[in-house]
Parts: sequence; structure tokens; C-alpha cells
Amino acid sequence: MNLRQIVTGTAIALALTVSSANAVSPADLNDLEIAHVAYTADNIDIRYAHLALGISTNPEIHKFAKTMIRDHSKVNELALALLKKLKVQPKDNFLSRTLLGDSEKLVDEMSGLHGATFDKRYAENELAYHQAVNKLVQETFIPNLKNAEVKALFKQGLQIFKAHEKHAEMMVKAVQ
Repeated sequence: MNLRQIVTGTAIALALTVSSANAVSPADLNDLEIAHVAYTADNIDIRYAHLALGISTNPEIHKFAKTMIRDHSKVNELALALLKKLKVQPKDNFLSRTLLGDSEKLVDEMSGLHGATFDKRYAENELAYHQAVNKLVQETFIPNLKNAEVKALFKQGLQIFKAHEKHAEMMVKAVQ
């Protein structure tokens, strides 16, 4: 693991676990706030994938990016359908805003990269992002969700995103 991977992983982990002075910890979020974080995280990864499709010429990067768009879009569709069924709306919170702010910086950075440099950065970010989000979902969100249907959806999504993590590990090795 190189310094950039360590920094990226640390930044994501901090964004997912450290709160501002006015905020609560991720463990204190309610189901509607957790739903908003998940929806936001999915949309961020979809944005990264679109960026990869626009910059990379690597067929493996394109294949992975298309998988991210398909799978994260599908999970968000299922989540929105469940929220509609439950007649509730996801609730914005400190963690959603932190993730969005961090993603803006990363998109700006990655937008200036090309070729193998972009591919490596994208792959490393995807691995670090999925590791951090999967850990948060498994260790904090799922145990704290109250609604059984929401919890079941998170468990289903986690299995998909763990497969993404494995795919990202392979992609990182391939672009080294």
C-alpha cells in the first residue's frame, strides 16, 4: 500500500467517523439519516464512475465503472421505493454533507489526471471507499437500524458492495 492509498483511506475513515463540534457520531444517526448517508454514498460512487468513463481508456476501468453505476443505481432505486412505501424521507445530516464535501475535492483532483495515473488513482480510491463504507455499514449502521425492512435492504446492499470491494482489490493490482 502506498502513501496515497493510506492518505485516501485515512481521509475517508475520518470523514465516516469524526464529527464536527455540532454533530453526532455515525452510531447516533437514526434510520432516516442512515438512509440519507447510504443514498449519498451511492451517488458519490456513481459520480466517480462517470468520471472514470469520461477520462479512462482502460477497458477494465470502464467495466468496473459501469458495474458501479448499475449496482449503486439499483440499490438507490430499491431504497427510494422502500422509503416511499414507508412514507418517509431520508434526512440530511453531518455525515452526508462531509461525504459530499470530500467527494468534491476528490473529483477536482482526479479530473486533472489522465492515463495510467488516473486509472491507478481511481482504482485505489474505489478500494479505500468500499472498505470504509462497508465497514461503517456492517459495524455501525446495520446494528443500529430499527426498521427491519431497511435493515434487510442494507444487508442485501452490503453483500453487493463487498463484491465491489473484492473487484476493486483486483483492479488495484492490475493497474500497479
